[in-house]
Amino acid sequence: MCYGHDGEAALERSLAQKGASRRGLLRGAAGVAAGATALGALGAAPASAHGKGKGHDNGHGHGHGRTRKVPHDRISIQLFTLRSAAATPSPTAPAAIGYEAMLQAVARYGYERVELAGLYGQTAASMRSTLDGLGMRASSSHDGISADTGAAHVKFQNAVALGQEYVNVPYLNSTNLADWQKWADQMNAEAAIAKRYGLKYGYHNHAHEFTIDLGGGLTPWEVFMDRLDRRLVHLEVDLYWAFTGGVNTGHTTVESALQFAKDVVNEAPLKVRQYHVKDRTSMGTAPAEADMCDLGVGVIDFAELFDNHQVEEYIVENDTPDNAAAPLLTAAVGHLYLEHLEF
Repeated sequence: MCYGHDGEAALERSLAQKGASRRGLLRGAAGVAAGATALGALGAAPASAHGKGKGHDNGHGHGHGRTRKVPHDRISIQLFTLRSAAATPSPTAPAAIGYEAMLQAVARYGYERVELAGLYGQTAASMRSTLDGLGMRASSSHDGISADTGAAHVKFQNAVALGQEYVNVPYLNSTNLADWQKWADQMNAEAAIAKRYGLKYGYHNHAHEFTIDLGGGLTPWEVFMDRLDRRLVHLEVDLYWAFTGGVNTGHTTVESALQFAKDVVNEAPLKVRQYHVKDRTSMGTAPAEADMCDLGVGVIDFAELFDNHQVEEYIVENDTPDNAAAPLLTAAVGHLYLEHLEF
């Protein structure tokens, strides 16, 4: 449900359409070893309790065995997480404090970056002024594919006015192969324009890209990995949805689903520049059994995922924060967790 899109519903539709047939991430990819240790659904330790990572050097100057932390200035939050807090206060909206008060709270929690999901009715210039005044910047945004070239230029001009570095397409969904091919071509064309503005253009995944069968077992993820221009388009990998993609393609242990998420990153021909970081309550496959939760209280081992590959930006997100706690608490916990996690 990133930026107003129902990823859970898309996943359920794709699984129903796919039936009992489950498969791996990419055709020809090596399967996870059958003897992998089963951590269990409810018995798995929360991410913060797992051991330190192996210290791989992934191009960020870190050698084997060295403890690392997420750099403070690379922590961000997707503001869709805080949509109920950003709403206009009213008797029927108990969590609402207005977008300006919400941004003030985010700044107090220590965030220096945010990822936008709309401008709350403001212009790019006025939003930039508000964020500047709070010591924050909009480094990234979620924006759909534009209707035409003129609209794309306006989108990127606004991104430049806001001081952004990244623009990401947040959600696409279809069971039609031609749609995914068309979208890949449109994104390649937009990414070429974005590059002229000095912007990095990316795609944000959900789980249905790994489970929709477009014919002959071909998935949208395979189409995108083959058709998107790796010189122009990057990935903003949502780790919750990548992990969930593993669960819903037959991976039954935490370790196995984590390996699937690693494969999403490691096998992608596109550069993975950003992560969406949100946790999962359990390994259950039914909606009633598993949901998003605040960082550090679920089953996803983020230390393992960060050790596998470091990125340019770590973005806190919880699409459904009101299920567990107030959205402002989700934001505060997310920053605290990422600031202290070692990998």
